[in-house]
Amino acid sequence: MVLKNKITTIEEAISLISDGASILIGGFGIPGTPFCLIDELVKQGQKNLTIIKNDANEDGHGVDLLLKNGQVSKLITSHIGLNTNAINLMNEGKIIVEFVPQGILAERIRAAGSGLIGIVTDIAIDTQLAKDKTKIKYNDIECIIEPALKADFALIHASKSDTFGNLIYEKAARNFSPLMAMAANTCIVESEEIKNLGELNPDQIHTPGPFVNKIIHLEKLTKEYNVLKR
Repeated sequence: MVLKNKITTIEEAISLISDGASILIGGFGIPGTPFCLIDELVKQGQKNLTIIKNDANEDGHGVDLLLKNGQVSKLITSHIGLNTNAINLMNEGKIIVEFVPQGILAERIRAAGSGLIGIVTDIAIDTQLAKDKTKIKYNDIECIIEPALKADFALIHASKSDTFGNLIYEKAARNFSPLMAMAANTCIVESEEIKNLGELNPDQIHTPGPFVNKIIHLEKLTKEYNVLKR
């Protein structure tokens, strides 16, 4: 059996995204954020997007460019404290922000990738985060039912890939990207280095190729990537 070569252009890959799509965006702050994929999404201008990301990046970077371009209607995230623009848009009622504890965010995404409907937890049970959520008793403990977070697309940054989409991440990029690749209907990856199939060490692969649909080779990194020194 010949495994598919999934390399394509960034324009073709991002054009698959339509208005109203939900998008998981990898990254943990700067590490793992797919800045080039986000830049192309800004250029193409898809609207009314639901963005799911650990953070909203900082002013002038990544997700903030989508916010400033008026493309985001809802943001599901752990925190936006480094992005004053996101805070202002939320306070002005121009975007909906759903805050999710960081561990619960990761687990809701993992649940979606594992085919689960949701998870049961007592995290945040006595806080505003539990407001309007379905509650149950489990072993006499009051718990929240948190729905799985599946999305139409995932945008992922990898340090290395092969042509089939087996991926290797660097450092904190592993916090969310492997989970997001599993939880999306279509996974689009930008990769700094692409090898032929069989050239990557199988023991070093973090995301197996069957979860990946499109791969873009980053021949040149933009200045945002230089913030992180490896």
